[in-house]
Amino acid sequence: MHSGQSHQPLRILIVGGGTAGWMTAAALSRVLPPNVASIRLVESEQIGTVGVGEATVPHIRFFNTRLGFDEADFMARTQATFKLGIEFCNWGRKGDAYIHPFGAFGEDLAGVPFHQHWVRAHRSGRAGPIGDWSLPILAARAGRFAHPDEDPASPLSTYSYAYQFDATLYAAYLRSFAEARDVVRSEGRVVDVALNGESGFVESVTMQNGERVEADLFVDCSGFRGLLIEQALEAGYESWAHWLPCDRAWAVPCPTAGPLTPYTRATAHAAGWFWRIPLQHRVGNGHVYASAFTSDEGARDALLDQLEAEPAAEPRQLRFVPGKRRKQWSKNVVSIGLASGFLEPLESTSIHLIQLAIGYLVDYLPDRGFDPMNETEFNRIMALEYERVRDFLILHYHATERDDSPFWNYCRSMEIPDSLAYRMELFRERGVVAQYREGMFLDASWLAVLFGQGVIPRRYDPASDRLDDERLALELARIREAYDRAVQALPGHEVFLQRIGALSAAAAA
Repeated sequence: MHSGQSHQPLRILIVGGGTAGWMTAAALSRVLPPNVASIRLVESEQIGTVGVGEATVPHIRFFNTRLGFDEADFMARTQATFKLGIEFCNWGRKGDAYIHPFGAFGEDLAGVPFHQHWVRAHRSGRAGPIGDWSLPILAARAGRFAHPDEDPASPLSTYSYAYQFDATLYAAYLRSFAEARDVVRSEGRVVDVALNGESGFVESVTMQNGERVEADLFVDCSGFRGLLIEQALEAGYESWAHWLPCDRAWAVPCPTAGPLTPYTRATAHAAGWFWRIPLQHRVGNGHVYASAFTSDEGARDALLDQLEAEPAAEPRQLRFVPGKRRKQWSKNVVSIGLASGFLEPLESTSIHLIQLAIGYLVDYLPDRGFDPMNETEFNRIMALEYERVRDFLILHYHATERDDSPFWNYCRSMEIPDSLAYRMELFRERGVVAQYREGMFLDASWLAVLFGQGVIPRRYDPASDRLDDERLALELARIREAYDRAVQALPGHEVFLQRIGALSAAAAA
């Protein structure tokens, strides 16, 4: 953390707005008092933001809570809906569907993890999909939602939740919060970056209007371009395109047709997948695809063909190279958001990786001395976090039986990272999920995708045999019935939004 040795506040300049820039500005202004840091953000309204990251994971709630946001107000202002998980259609096989929930499967029985008992029952034909023992999956399918119960004995304590929101509105919400806490925003493009001849540190940026802005610490939130981290400091980029071949996306909104579902959907297609993100005022749709396996026009047409309503705007195209900067912190520049790397929208990890980087920046905030250990540790942890997300995303593509297109044949048969190969083999052997200290996805997430895409362990934990077949069947039925009862008592998703005052005036009209 900041040593407090210098009496001058650390001058922090954030280059770029959008979700990454304003999340950074809001968080730093909340945790760093004015005598520790002065914060300025420069952005240009001429440069559009990607604004696609509309679905999140539960960690966003802790970010919002730390800032002191009122949930209902935040949701109304960002047209948000609740999210219990992600439905995956056609990934393991065409016609298959499973949900990756934000919550546990079943409960431990006789000291043994629930999924081990499920494997035993499933192998003998006495259990349906493991999702039948997940409360958030049952609630999502029923279109119901309520806040989790704080009583650990309640089935309603077994899940978490996230949000689906308009990223542009969220950035505006964060901006008003940050500006109320003395963050200074300047409009304009950065046209030049000056480096110190001796240290190689960034000394200043020059704006289009000729203003030269100096700072001690620069946060690069300039998007894919990496204006400071790459164009000025040449940090280097590690491409993971050979494992994650999707490198383009079309995005288009449309009106909502039908109820507001409390989950995101990802539907696999011939050369990629479609996303569907239901917001209060519209549905966000996209087609993430591999340009080596389909044309831009074909991908665009495929997206438009499967919309539930007429498009509300012209489709926008995004191009990216899946991977990360070799150094996300270099000298006195820390890159956050798309400037630091991008994997792809699958599993809604972009905003979480922004949040992680902000948290670690606060943990290792330098003083003017810039001890290189801060940079080294930040880069080590963030590299691990990106690699763990990378492996989880590759799993979705690789663990498939699909052989109906060249894209899926490539994904199914490609060489995968040793770290993922080890993890999959350990699971196939006896249903063990490898444990790591860093990594955002917990056991239940890995179990959802592995089981959902047909990876079933060869053996189960023999400790499960402490329960005889009859007792196990009774326990499975007991848990399932308790979950079914709990879900039936939940209000509908839209009813709950209305009840807590989270519906915007536009959505309620």
